[in-house]
Amino acid sequence: MNRQHRAVAVIGAYGHTAAFVLAELRRRGLAPVLVGRDATRLRAAARTHPGAETHAVSLADPASLDRALSVAEAVINCAGPFADTAAPVIDAALRAGIPYLDVAAEQAVALETFERYALRARVAGVVVAPSVAFYGGLGDLLARAAMGDWPDADDLTIAIALDSWLPTRGTRATVRRNAGRHLVFTGNRLVPPPPPPASPTSPEGPPRTETWPFPPPLGVQEVTALSTADQVTISRHLRVPEIRVRINHAPLRDLGDPGTPPPTAADGSGRSAQTFVVDVLARRAGEERRATASGRDIYAVTAPLVVEAAVRILGGRARRAGVAAAGELFDAPDFLRALDPAHLTYTAPGAHRP
Repeated sequence: MNRQHRAVAVIGAYGHTAAFVLAELRRRGLAPVLVGRDATRLRAAARTHPGAETHAVSLADPASLDRALSVAEAVINCAGPFADTAAPVIDAALRAGIPYLDVAAEQAVALETFERYALRARVAGVVVAPSVAFYGGLGDLLARAAMGDWPDADDLTIAIALDSWLPTRGTRATVRRNAGRHLVFTGNRLVPPPPPPASPTSPEGPPRTETWPFPPPLGVQEVTALSTADQVTISRHLRVPEIRVRINHAPLRDLGDPGTPPPTAADGSGRSAQTFVVDVLARRAGEERRATASGRDIYAVTAPLVVEAAVRILGGRARRAGVAAAGELFDAPDFLRALDPAHLTYTAPGAHRP
């Protein structure tokens, strides 16, 4: 296989999200190259992709990564925890001179990618796009779309509602790996979150209940603060001093319960029955603008997000080289419309929401 076949390497090709990414690459006419650290699981994954090239690699062996990426035009990293995998794969992508994308939801990894690789990627003329996933890229694109022609905003809120959250093994590993490393973006800075709210019996009284008016059929939901990669990526290209992320309570209860099972397919595509809404509100000088996306399965929707980004980068439609967020690289409304209605429903700023 050579680069004229438009091959895209997928790191961690036997993972849950990677299965959707591989299928989407094939649907878009690209040739996936299956790459992973576990040779046995890699061979099993390859059985569903006959003819695809496979490479077993070790993160401690840069030469093995170089061989895997030598046949690819781009690389999509689906192997978490990304705190362990992002740096060696980005280094290999820069050596190969090919675009790097990942689906990390890890704040610390996104932040390190911007800080460590901004100069190297720009000088190399290579696009490095972190967190092009449900947690990260989707909120980033919606934030850019919501702001429209505003040069800045007073604040942004990304409100997320899931009807449930059946976490994958990778999600649970990532949660454990990133415990205590969360940040919030306030006062134009990423800082540790404030202490937990007061308890009902404290002198300050019970904590204030925060709600969010999601579109029908969800309606008003109680929400709580969440730290996500969106706060890192948005702060890198939009002038907003306050970036808040909120999520409803049900998915956090699921995630916190060790007995919650992993996701199961509800249709032939492998998607689960889980539904989501991401509602982004931008405020500026008393005005409000919002952009909303809804759909099914946060893991499955990551695939069209990251593959659409890869297709646009390979087609020369990225706005610049270097480390950049999805909303900075692409025309956000056009990108979101490209996913509607096959993968999600996008409600543009100012549009009527049923």
